[in-house]
Amino acid sequence: MKIDIISVVPGLLESPFAHSIMKRARDKGLLEVTCYNLRDYTNYPRAQVDDYQFGGGAGMVMMIEPLVNAIESLQAKTNYDEIIYLTPDGERLNQKTANQLSLKNNLLLICGHYKGIDERVREHFITKEISIGDYVLSGGELAAAVMVDAIGRLIPGVLNDETSALTDSFQDNLLAPPVYTRPEVFRDWKVPDILLSGNHAKVEEWRQEQALQRTKERRPDLLD
Repeated sequence: MKIDIISVVPGLLESPFAHSIMKRARDKGLLEVTCYNLRDYTNYPRAQVDDYQFGGGAGMVMMIEPLVNAIESLQAKTNYDEIIYLTPDGERLNQKTANQLSLKNNLLLICGHYKGIDERVREHFITKEISIGDYVLSGGELAAAVMVDAIGRLIPGVLNDETSALTDSFQDNLLAPPVYTRPEVFRDWKVPDILLSGNHAKVEEWRQEQALQRTKERRPDLLD
């Protein structure tokens, strides 16, 4: 899978993809992530990529020309399945969306900044708009890192145990059940007996019950 990212500050994305699961995915050749500096695509002096908004108002807007230059330059080399703008007013990222996007071959992510991007880019180039939550960040880079991680771990071969992702929270609209590991007893706090029983059917039944109970208590909206 290939994911390209357009950013004003691509340095913010160096660390998230250089460690742990995302690094292994890249080392295995299962995930290719490339960050492009929007300032490399502007023809304005001092690498300008933002300007005041028409009609007045506080805050700067990312200019149309550098963005279109960057998008069209990358499109000339890659046929993107989706061009995604990361914005607080996009659709909320959830596990279903991550699952769907993990089946794509090529994605282009646009990291917003300032008051956002010129609306004409959204109208003519963006195919999907995604938010990671109802809050505002300084830029779309952290959102891009979250999104790449959520998608990348679902690619077959990325996780050592591929079934692990299938039992994560939200895969079946339930939160994950409690989990335990060694030691069996710590400060008189014991692991539930059912998990030590060796009865796999009963264990799965217990986990399903716990997942349902936890979801009812913490995220009842998932059961609507």
